[in-house]
Amino acid sequence: MPIEITMPALSPTMEEGTLASWLVSEGDQVRPGDIIAEIETDKATMEFEAADAGTVARILVLEGTENVAVNTPIAVFAEDGEDAATIEVAERRPTKTSADATGAKNTKTPVLPIAPEGAGTGDRVFASPLAKRIAVENKIDLSRISGTGQKGRIVRVDVEAALSKPFEKPPQEKPVAPAPTQVSDLYLEGSYEVVELDSMRRTIARRLTEAKQTVPHFYLRRDVELDALLALRAQINATAPVRDETRAYKISVNDLMIKALALALAEVPDANVTWADGNVRRHRAVDVAVAVAIDGGLITPIIRNAEAKSVSAISTEMKDLAARARARKLAPDEFQGGTTSVSNLGMFGVSSFDAVINPPQGTILAVGAGERRPLVRADQIEIATVMTVSLSVDHRMVDGALGADLLTTFKRYVEAPLTILS
Repeated sequence: MPIEITMPALSPTMEEGTLASWLVSEGDQVRPGDIIAEIETDKATMEFEAADAGTVARILVLEGTENVAVNTPIAVFAEDGEDAATIEVAERRPTKTSADATGAKNTKTPVLPIAPEGAGTGDRVFASPLAKRIAVENKIDLSRISGTGQKGRIVRVDVEAALSKPFEKPPQEKPVAPAPTQVSDLYLEGSYEVVELDSMRRTIARRLTEAKQTVPHFYLRRDVELDALLALRAQINATAPVRDETRAYKISVNDLMIKALALALAEVPDANVTWADGNVRRHRAVDVAVAVAIDGGLITPIIRNAEAKSVSAISTEMKDLAARARARKLAPDEFQGGTTSVSNLGMFGVSSFDAVINPPQGTILAVGAGERRPLVRADQIEIATVMTVSLSVDHRMVDGALGADLLTTFKRYVEAPLTILS
């Protein structure tokens, strides 16, 4: 009996993905555990393993197809002993997930059935999915081909044979001038190139637009002195154990920021919240998502239970997560979720900025560069290393006083860094 292969859900929140590439072809033998395709989500490209043995009878969705809904049939396997050429399947074309009037999401997958051989009347053309695909790719009119398959069905060899025969080219449609209001008309032709967005960039654009439109942001800023923290960091790194002539770890300022924010949220638990279905979820553990720049976008791997981990453990874990994030090798549970986020552009010399909240999280901390600045203490001007941090807050969950309490607590940990290690 034919085995239907469907688009897998590679994460709990995945609704659709891109079938990046097929690693098998029609007619190939497949065993359980064989990698048959690569599926691209908004954050990573993952391998799709076969769960059953058989022969690839039909590939229903071409590689490169985007917005393929989860559970959409993408291929059909023939079981051992079954003739793949005789398998009849329904040709399906996935559509994007849409929302109805009530806001509920509907995943619509129209089914265009291929009639049984010998069935049908009138001008309908009966052909295999592969024959149709080849015909579309080569602009061949199937109605002008005689099928040699069972009961006149058009199959692959019929279309391939027709490729060598001349056909009248369809009349060329006259190009329609674009409307004068199009953006492209504002720039001289040839003065730019069009950069197509990959699925990651499209998802980033969609999520950030939704965040700014649906999340009521407000921002709190504080200047934080860093000299004591920098001195402690230097001491920790200088005394780190040596293994094979290499220090066991090297703490970064960002590692200390992650720990300080986690401790502050543990102390101010009403700010350790996410939004779900019109309700606030207050979390027991502090899971800190950390923005990591990768080719074509960014991703936010998560340090789970950061408040309970040592700084050295956070440092080691963060280096591993960042390396695998740049290689797009993170598992979904390593970058989905989190109760807060840290975005650090200080390492790029940015003095200060405001970050966009990553829903459903309630907060994100934007970390600027440490700079030597003049400070006034007891009517005396002193020079200190100071960084500006900005806390973006979802006002539905965190009010101004609560956000200020969280930021003040964070500042206290950073300026008294031994409390981070205690």
